[in-house]
Amino acid sequence: MKDAQTQPDPAVRADALLVARGVSKNFGKTQALTDAALTLRPGEVVGLLGANGAGKSTLSRIVSGHIQPSGGEIAFDGRPLALSSTRDALRQGIALVAQETSLAPDLSVLENIFLPDLATPGRLSFRAMRRRANELLSGLGHEHVLPLDAEVRTLSAAQRQLVEIAKALALDARLVIFDEPTASLSATEVDRLFDIMARLRDGGHALGFVSHRLEEVFAITDRVTILREGQVVAEDVATGTLSQGDIIQHMVGRDIGAIYAARRAPPEAAADTVFEVRNLRAAPWVQDMSFSVRRGEILGLGGLVGAGRSEAMEAIWGLRPRQGGEILVRGEPARLRKPADAVRAGLGFVAEDRRAQNIVPDLSVRENLMIAQMGQHRGFGRGYGKRADKVASLIADLGLPPDRLDQSLLNYSGGMQQKIIIARWLLTEPDILILDEPTKGVDIGTRSSIYRLLQDAADRGLAVIVISSDFEELLGISERVVVVSDGVTIADLPVARLTEEKLTLLAAPRTSTARNQALLRALVEVHGGDAFWALLDGEETICLAQAGDRLAGMVPGEAALAEETAIPEAIRARGPDFTADGDRRTLLTQMTDKRGHDLGWIGVTLPAASDPPDPDAIRRRIATLTDPAEEVST
Repeated sequence: MKDAQTQPDPAVRADALLVARGVSKNFGKTQALTDAALTLRPGEVVGLLGANGAGKSTLSRIVSGHIQPSGGEIAFDGRPLALSSTRDALRQGIALVAQETSLAPDLSVLENIFLPDLATPGRLSFRAMRRRANELLSGLGHEHVLPLDAEVRTLSAAQRQLVEIAKALALDARLVIFDEPTASLSATEVDRLFDIMARLRDGGHALGFVSHRLEEVFAITDRVTILREGQVVAEDVATGTLSQGDIIQHMVGRDIGAIYAARRAPPEAAADTVFEVRNLRAAPWVQDMSFSVRRGEILGLGGLVGAGRSEAMEAIWGLRPRQGGEILVRGEPARLRKPADAVRAGLGFVAEDRRAQNIVPDLSVRENLMIAQMGQHRGFGRGYGKRADKVASLIADLGLPPDRLDQSLLNYSGGMQQKIIIARWLLTEPDILILDEPTKGVDIGTRSSIYRLLQDAADRGLAVIVISSDFEELLGISERVVVVSDGVTIADLPVARLTEEKLTLLAAPRTSTARNQALLRALVEVHGGDAFWALLDGEETICLAQAGDRLAGMVPGEAALAEETAIPEAIRARGPDFTADGDRRTLLTQMTDKRGHDLGWIGVTLPAASDPPDPDAIRRRIATLTDPAEEVST
């Protein structure tokens, strides 16, 4: 039933570009949509929300011509809309930008932007196409980001998304639906995508936005429509009138409480280190990674996409060759040359790609659930009976009807598939469980249940390592976070010392911070002493980079209170001039981006006996970091 208070005013639809009402869709005996609705207007971003299996992607694909509805009415620009293909939708000016892009990897960026034109008769002018591509990218504010002659296979996930958007605009799309576009993007890349979406909205485009991340919904949408079990339960509601709790209740039909349940980390003295990695190297992605996890602890492994975290876990698991490093399990060196060695050593591993790396599509739910423990079974048969009680308990925790265990796992939503995969490894009763992006592409209700599952397991003594690009998730579920950038361990810090902003700066690729580090070296060459780049939060500091004599007492990757450094007075004052601390003095200059986000402080610490340089001259030197692409200011 649709909630009465969440029905849109009919008068509000007068300026709508697209109106879908009563849309239904059957896939054989499966009813994906029964009574779905969506309204999109020029100059607005509308969030399309719902739990896994609610029908969001199905409705998006119907509107964009990928599939045909079983019933309902859809009007576009005031006229009935009947699409037989995606080409029909593109001709009408409707495009879908999906999480998995539909680009041709062996073609260039330019060819992909104009891919639909390549199939039309007549000669194409590549000079005109290049001029048009530059105009499109300039309009998006990214004309210098995409090399038009590069093959798409060489691009990052964020760059591929940008090509997909440019392709839609090349067809003069007036309506663009973004279906989970941020799932593979870092926080910085998401911010840039939202800049593009804001430009499109301000340019009069109608935008739909499908996402499981509620913080993104509040950041970019003007209105939301929420589906539950194929029906609309909140249609065209102003985002500002809803709280996160309101949206969750609409999505799952109940209050699931706090997403991240508070738990106490095991005391240092009471918990043994059960797993340790020292100086791991697995070229080209993993250069020098070290971390450890204790019994009963949830350790977060944070970093951006491409930082080398997943590759490090594959190397540990025996799926990728290692060129160096040491792995210790329960304090003893472990020779993990193949996955079977890791399983016997007490490790479990939930890989990132659910369909390609975790699911055996021809097997049932029961068989997928039991496949890992069969590797531990010795003797005749399958050994199912030995774990019958454990299976029954896990099935109850998952909320899975026991009479559906013999159905195909592919019949279930992505969220339920993920919970079954995690349960598969819990059945083996490992000492260490590694999970790579465990909540990628799952709804808020499923995320909450997965977190509780992991926290309960950790409370029973399991050591858990969670790899995630979602920094809110890392801070919510972990007790400690190890930050990785460009295959190197950058920092190992308790979550109490971290925020999402701090994690973002710590995780920045070393290539993107090269100019900052070059500036530090240049400042030391000119003035001597010490130069550093640090995050300052009250009296807490985290050093990002440093050059010179370490007069300030800052060590890259380490956190310290002001009193634990050599410049406590300067950290407290942060004044426009040099501040004295005993036999040294320090000038601190803050950097912020165009949104006012803190990008850290550049510090110069010199011996008190030296002649102080002009603070304004140093600030001007720091201002040279300003770059149009980064839009940094001091």
